[in-house]
Amino acid sequence: MPVPEEPTETGHGVSRKAVLRAAAALGAAPLLIGAPVALARERPASGGAPLAPTPECHDGDGPTVEQTEGPYFKPDSPLRSSLVTSGTPGTRLTVTGYVFGRACRPIPGVLLDFWQADDNGAYDNSGYGFRGHQFSTAQGAFGLTTVVPGLYPGRTRHLHVKLQAPGRRVVTTQLYFPGEPRNGTDGIFDSRLLMNVRQAGPGLEGTFDFVLDVPQDPTTPPTTPPPTTPPTGTWAPGRAYRAGDGVTYAGLAYRCLQAHTATAGWEPPNVPALWQRL
Repeated sequence: MPVPEEPTETGHGVSRKAVLRAAAALGAAPLLIGAPVALARERPASGGAPLAPTPECHDGDGPTVEQTEGPYFKPDSPLRSSLVTSGTPGTRLTVTGYVFGRACRPIPGVLLDFWQADDNGAYDNSGYGFRGHQFSTAQGAFGLTTVVPGLYPGRTRHLHVKLQAPGRRVVTTQLYFPGEPRNGTDGIFDSRLLMNVRQAGPGLEGTFDFVLDVPQDPTTPPTTPPPTTPPTGTWAPGRAYRAGDGVTYAGLAYRCLQAHTATAGWEPPNVPALWQRL
């Protein structure tokens, strides 16, 4: 007998995940311990068996809600998953998770561009401090190493992120911390974007799963990339490339793996998720 679906946030009730996140926002769920926000990879499989390496889908929530990018976004961030060095001040924070599509399958090769305030609540607008982009793995996973952002007037603690699945539009949103006093007074805060956060030694570990409005057919394997077209010229920033386009760079040939507009810093050798050397 099929299990009845839980009500969704847009239906006649709220999902289990939404309830937990709302409770965490109000302090009802203990910060950093117990009552975690529901996450895809943390849900036990049927019969109590461990989850397979590819995570199962979560409990029916819709696509991740979008939010304003704010005034401090800068393009051309470095390709990196760590925004800190050994001497960076602040409480260390790691954020991990997965990116799913509408059929609850992980999406590989998603561009995730993170930016945030430093420990003092300031953004680096002259350089690229606490800014960096990465791509989800073949299993749809991502990981970020940073520090807990500081506070500044009018906002609670938060991380900014832009996501773009291959060939799809950019999604901009923010991630939040449970139990923050300013969550209740920040006009942008949304409890659906709360991370699950726990203490990990002297630092914190956060987890969050993004869901993008990307159609997927669970019965169809991923499509084979289109055949490579002959190189049409030298790679150039500002040019729009399609999957399968061929270019040369530094005397070597490359094939475009996913549609994008070329940007300085994303030269073919630097972004293997976008370009494959032939």
